[in-house]
Amino acid sequence: MSLRGLIALTFMLIAPLPVMAEVLCARDALERDICLREPAARVVSLSPGATELLFSAGAGDSVVAVSAWSDYPPQAAELPQVGDSNRLDLEAIVGLSPDLVVAWTDGNSRAQLDRLADLGVPVFWLAPREFEDIARAVETLGGLTGHTPVAERAAAEFREGISTLQATYRDAAPVRVFYQVWDQPLMTINGDELISKAIALCGGTNVFADLPRLVPRISVETVLAADPEVIVTAGRGDSDRDWLASWQSYPSVTAVARDNLFLVSPSLLQRPTFRMLEGARELCGILEQARARL
Repeated sequence: MSLRGLIALTFMLIAPLPVMAEVLCARDALERDICLREPAARVVSLSPGATELLFSAGAGDSVVAVSAWSDYPPQAAELPQVGDSNRLDLEAIVGLSPDLVVAWTDGNSRAQLDRLADLGVPVFWLAPREFEDIARAVETLGGLTGHTPVAERAAAEFREGISTLQATYRDAAPVRVFYQVWDQPLMTINGDELISKAIALCGGTNVFADLPRLVPRISVETVLAADPEVIVTAGRGDSDRDWLASWQSYPSVTAVARDNLFLVSPSLLQRPTFRMLEGARELCGILEQARARL
């Protein structure tokens, strides 16, 4: 071997090996580890809640398509839609060549999305059940899309806001609350649903917390027997004040007798996103009004 060749071989042996890109991994709500070789630059969101969380994480510019009803923030409403909770257009999703698909366990079909996963499309499932889950979801999505600093700042602000409400209403007098999700059929939430966690945060007690289903159907008679001190609903907006008016037919219910029938802003409490903080503040104010009337 020539001297030049020996020098070249020596250099190859001592030169540092190329550094492989760090793999980004995160465990989702189905206890599956999702790993990406680089931050996702093309993301498809399959629920309005997931869409909001992605934008909160700083990844809004990476979202290339969303599900129906993804109307917040406003720019999300301008993105292409690839279906809803009943039916997804898998062909359209694959055609977008996403680096990541974000799904919601309470709204998306696992069978459909397993087909996507079988095609090599990473699917990350979300299922926030606590306020902390919301903050962690944003941090995780920020990490998977390369926006960790933005996501961590936003999550810290959310946690601080929740902590402030906890401190403010920790010693508030308890009030018994019926939260009406829907009118016909009559539906409410149990203690595992995040709206119930917001009620508890404000010093309230969900009268149907012990029911087994997350969003159970109930009867009017069941509500009368529970005798809530406050009835709250969001419904579909201001047009659903008639949902509250219908309870006026039952003056023996404490909530009716004390005029504790309240309509809260739609979408603030009904989506497990950072806007729940705003919704919780509104709900806490409502329960304070109710306490003054008891």
